[in-house]
Amino acid sequence: MKEKKSVIDKNSVIPLYFQVKEYLRNEIITGHFKPEQLIPSERELAEEFEINRLTVRQAINELVQEGLLYRQRGVGTFVSQPKIEQPLTSLTSFSKDMQNRGIVPGAQVVSMKVIPATKQLASRLQIEPQEEVLELVRVRTADGEPMALERSYLRYDQVKPLYGMDMENVSLYQKLEEVCGIRLVKAIQTIEVASVYPEEAGILEIGPHEPAMLIERTTYTEGADKPLEFVRSLYRGDRYKFKIEMNL
Repeated sequence: MKEKKSVIDKNSVIPLYFQVKEYLRNEIITGHFKPEQLIPSERELAEEFEINRLTVRQAINELVQEGLLYRQRGVGTFVSQPKIEQPLTSLTSFSKDMQNRGIVPGAQVVSMKVIPATKQLASRLQIEPQEEVLELVRVRTADGEPMALERSYLRYDQVKPLYGMDMENVSLYQKLEEVCGIRLVKAIQTIEVASVYPEEAGILEIGPHEPAMLIERTTYTEGADKPLEFVRSLYRGDRYKFKIEMNL
């Protein structure tokens, strides 16, 4: 208790809530508070630091907003699982990216079918409306935990051998290369904050109002002026973050 009190300086110009917040952040980063561990209650922390309970609540609220903590109603506040960081400097498949981190990737097929391209989809793939498109919907997992709901749309005339194949727990990009002789070399990708529908939240095992990121990517084969694939993926905001390295 004395050690915890020592990190709170009531005479400092730094707000007390911020000092508590940084103390808790450090406990998480250094592993003193481990993922899924229940942290002390607001009352307990307020008593230990000899400060107002509302001050502690503000610190915890901000860490919840940042995704380091999460609340479970009627139980308490827990340490979140660390986010998976994906660099945006190169085109890699989800499976390859997870394997590089020592994480077991997975893919659960929701549906696989040939559909006529809508006007919007035709525009994305630079084909005519009603042309055949292979739609593959999968839940991407990391060590068995749902990470993203991925909807891939591919020009069917170029990927016919894939239709009907078992796409559970395999890399789509690897299959494209092995089965169709297609290698993707370039992508244009956008990222934005997204709302999650109840059915999507259920698949991703998150609440309907929890944060999520919508990733849309158009991929090209070598030397092609038209895209082969358009992907729309919904990533869990509490478990995923993206990293961009820039040179000045």
